Amino acid sequence: MSLLTQTFVPYRQAVVIGASVAGLVTARVLANHFDRVVLIERDRFPDGDGPRSGTPQGHHAHILLARGRELLDELFPGLQAELAAAGAPLMDFTGDVAQLAPVGWLMRAPSGLTTYAASRPLLETRLRARVLADSRITIREGCDVVGLLGDHNRQVVGVRVRNRPTEAGQHADDENLLAALVVDASGRSSRTPAWLHELGYPMPTETVVNSHLGYASAIFMPSAGFQTSWKGMYVQPAPPTDKRGGVIWPVEGGRWVVTLLGMGRDYPSTNEAAFLAFAKSLRTPLFYEALQQAERLSPITGFRATENRLRHYERMASWPDGFVVLGDAVSAFNPVYGQGMTVASMSAVLLDRCLAMQRRRLGDSALAQVSRHFQQQLARSNATAWTLATGPDLRAPDTEGTPPSWFDRMMYRYLDRVFVQATRDAEVVNRLFHVLHLSTSPSALFHPRMVAAALRGTPDMRVQPTTAPQG
Repeated sequence: MSLLTQTFVPYRQAVVIGASVAGLVTARVLANHFDRVVLIERDRFPDGDGPRSGTPQGHHAHILLARGRELLDELFPGLQAELAAAGAPLMDFTGDVAQLAPVGWLMRAPSGLTTYAASRPLLETRLRARVLADSRITIREGCDVVGLLGDHNRQVVGVRVRNRPTEAGQHADDENLLAALVVDASGRSSRTPAWLHELGYPMPTETVVNSHLGYASAIFMPSAGFQTSWKGMYVQPAPPTDKRGGVIWPVEGGRWVVTLLGMGRDYPSTNEAAFLAFAKSLRTPLFYEALQQAERLSPITGFRATENRLRHYERMASWPDGFVVLGDAVSAFNPVYGQGMTVASMSAVLLDRCLAMQRRRLGDSALAQVSRHFQQQLARSNATAWTLATGPDLRAPDTEGTPPSWFDRMMYRYLDRVFVQATRDAEVVNRLFHVLHLSTSPSALFHPRMVAAALRGTPDMRVQPTTAPQG
């Protein structure tokens, strides 16, 4: 534990740990409240728009939900036009993406739920350039945070950092970096539990739901003459009978990110022949047929760190002032549901709101209790996304986690009926996907129109091996 006795003027400097999407969006909102914001990133950024080691998901289909796109457009005016100029225009989730659910192809009709047809590296590069255009924000890349700095009241007053060596045998001394607020946005690899333990706090409890899902992905270029009615395709797994799925996601340059996925340790291979055989085994031949009309441009990359992990910081009996945690560092979701960047953006906006409220209450002189209040509010904010991610995973027989309750199983049956109606009713699709994209409260699923549709007839719940998407 590092104890400091210096006094520090609040609202002067904030430190954000991690310069991925969560950290970048957080830095953007903190600039509304602090004179200086310092981002600490352990990676060194690549030239251009390529993936980096600290964001392995950058090699895979990485989808920003519609709510996340709305928030990024609000926080970074002009971002949409900038991405379009880079070859990543908007696309409509329900109009442009052919989606094969366990009960069949969902009806395709425009809903206004749009996102960027962009790769994760392109989006992150553009966000980073926007953030660094603000003179109040700086990034220290190639730098590790090795601990929190605490005072005698166990308040966090900064971080201890160490530059990563660029050559073998190189040594770097630790440096203390003071801050009125420290934000951990470092993702799944967050070391906050250990850091808090060093300051005398207990370890947080965790909830883990692991469907043992694995990815394999590569970049493809469709042939010039290839034409379809869809821009993207998502074949969902249908456990327990079918654990396999896949995503074709359009990105800049007219390319596709193709991701194959398997639940219950039925992992797709990074070997090309096995990769294609896995694609051919999916419930629709259209996926494999599309790949036959495309050329692979990149190596095939695997990824298996996909468990849902929730750290219950909101339940801790005490919490240090001057420190908050958000994004995957608190609530990491199975990436197949595309919630991470959106939830991180929602969390940053919530932090902005909490800081503004604190300023109205106490003026510019104190940040007392804002950290604890934020963690409690964040837990409530993340609850919907957590339920939407873990619900489908808990239905798979090989998933590790607390089994669903009787009420949960009843809700699954209701949602099954909703999905059946979504294969034939555009309004049901619209209402359903506004919830899935975190744009509307889950209560919208119980609108009289939805209940009437779900209770209509006796739907066939068997997995449908259909071949032609609707729309």
